[in-house]
Amino acid sequence: MDPASTEALSATGGQAPFAAQLHARLRQRIIRGELPPGTRLSEQEIADQCALSRQPVREAFIRLAGEGLLEVRPQRGTFVTRIDMEWVLCTRFIRESVESDIARLAAARAQPQDREALSRQIARQEAETEPAALAQLDEEFHATLAGIAGKAMVWNHLHQMKMHLDRARHLLTAMTPKDTMLAQHRDVAEAIAAGDPDRAEAAIRQHLRRVLLDLPGVLRLSPDYFTKTDTLAETLAAEA
Repeated sequence: MDPASTEALSATGGQAPFAAQLHARLRQRIIRGELPPGTRLSEQEIADQCALSRQPVREAFIRLAGEGLLEVRPQRGTFVTRIDMEWVLCTRFIRESVESDIARLAAARAQPQDREALSRQIARQEAETEPAALAQLDEEFHATLAGIAGKAMVWNHLHQMKMHLDRARHLLTAMTPKDTMLAQHRDVAEAIAAGDPDRAEAAIRQHLRRVLLDLPGVLRLSPDYFTKTDTLAETLAAEA
């Protein structure tokens, strides 16, 4: 665990309890791959680094374990879990189903200011070169689509449940060309600007299925990062 990264936890989050701050920061670092699968975390070390008692650290660990991001191995310690491939694929399926309807609604409801907002976001994506920042801009783009559709709360629920998919997506960032993502975002934005629900749905489905094309590559590079990997071949065969 990087002490410098952990020490900053106690200074972030405003008035949020230390356990909530720690949970949010560790969750983010796990999802981004800064704490890769198999990393051992120590309650005492983190407590010392943050100048905290062990209680808020333990509370954060319990929450992360409940989310499937940490696992306690008796007599061995607490470790970042491997990425559950079945969870990744199920969440991707749910996301495509939900966001295809969001895209249709956005195309039907978009106002001039919404179209301008999407154009500005794509311009920011074009200018960004840092992968983690680009991934965050991608999240903002999808959140904006949900807002245009009047389904911001739906996006919030989806955002919370797709953490294992996001873990895989951060590994995929280096493999998916930026130009591919930008082209797909432009297709979605142009369909929405044209008020064409069918085209918007087709564009968002193509965008969200890209992960299926890239997952076999990342699995070959980092096989030890995943569990239930046989579900990928089954899914690819079923959706071919």
